[in-house]
Amino acid sequence: MGKLYLVPTPIGNLEDMTLRAIRILKEVDFILAEDTRTSRKLLQHFNINTPMQSHHMHNEHKTVDVLIQKLKGGTTIALISDAGTPAISDPGFLLTRSCVEHDIHVECLPGATAFVPALVNSGLPNDKFVFEGFLPIKKGRQTRLKMLAEETRTLIFYESPHKLLKTLGHFVEYFGEDRPVSVSRELTKLYEETIRGTTAEVLEHFTNTPPKGEIVIIVGGNK
Repeated sequence: MGKLYLVPTPIGNLEDMTLRAIRILKEVDFILAEDTRTSRKLLQHFNINTPMQSHHMHNEHKTVDVLIQKLKGGTTIALISDAGTPAISDPGFLLTRSCVEHDIHVECLPGATAFVPALVNSGLPNDKFVFEGFLPIKKGRQTRLKMLAEETRTLIFYESPHKLLKTLGHFVEYFGEDRPVSVSRELTKLYEETIRGTTAEVLEHFTNTPPKGEIVIIVGGNK
């Protein structure tokens, strides 16, 4: 029986790649990558020559059965996403679940995940929190926001820069303009930035200063 390794990769700064992650990626039979073009740059940087194949949200349903048969046959596979830990708002869940169902060993390495530094750095309570990832784009968005407005735990969201103003506007509408919020962008990169304040204040800031880069939003719970 083979083994599936879930291997986190840096969310920006390549120095965050662990020695163990590099070793595993060199030792496995092949690597599943969300985008082989993005991952090739990472592998070349660390002199990793392991064969790679594509595994993303558009093909993972079709490839799971084939991968399970390879794992049953003794193949060792590492799964990586473009950045961060696989299966956290990225491909990985379907294959992991199938491995568990077939008694195939899964090992997840610790490593980079964008929401952890954003949460800790926010200054908002982090003893209890809810990870929401990306909100629904259209269908179900209003219902979700109404439900989350009553949540007392700290809320964590991922968002793209071109949708940040819309999302912050919805937070003002559904959570109130005085709800504390922290927006972190470009984490671990040269222009890393965290803006803290009320929903209204942070919305005003990014209205005047258009955001760039990947974004994590931390929102205080309902008091």
